Amino acid sequence: MIHPILQFGAPELQLKSQPVERFDEELKTLTQDMLQTMYAAPGIGLAAPQIGINLRLTVIDITAGEEKGHQIVLVNPKITEQEGGEKGEEGCLSIPGFTAVVERPQQVRVVAQDLDGNPIEVGGSDLLARAICHEIDHLNGILYIDRISRLKRELIKRKIQKLVRAGEW
Repeated sequence: MIHPILQFGAPELQLKSQPVERFDEELKTLTQDMLQTMYAAPGIGLAAPQIGINLRLTVIDITAGEEKGHQIVLVNPKITEQEGGEKGEEGCLSIPGFTAVVERPQQVRVVAQDLDGNPIEVGGSDLLARAICHEIDHLNGILYIDRISRLKRELIKRKIQKLVRAGEW
């Protein structure tokens, strides 16, 4: 099932997510729904809070479904290592139509759980590292625009407010 994606301004996007404690069929179904929602958007990552579910769960596929075997599901992820830094253009399914240059680590390593609750470790660099950091930020109530200059953030907010007034957001 494809879920509506919450947009900037939704209070749920500012909450720190709760840990997943039940590893059951409901979690597996939610994960499949999240993947369908992400691909339909289309996007390369989606966190549960973006569909109004306050859980530490995220899905990532930097190929946007173009290649098999690239789906990553992270339950209760924590970044354990980060290295380097690079600036790159970043967008978000919750802030459609806008992008900004954000500095992120070039490489990251995370510990998490899989859908059965087993511990896993995932590492990534470049775009994958960026996607992992972006999605974990969502789990902590942080949007990419919180990581850009105040001036640029205010500019985006003003443009969104204009769209809202025009009934286009």
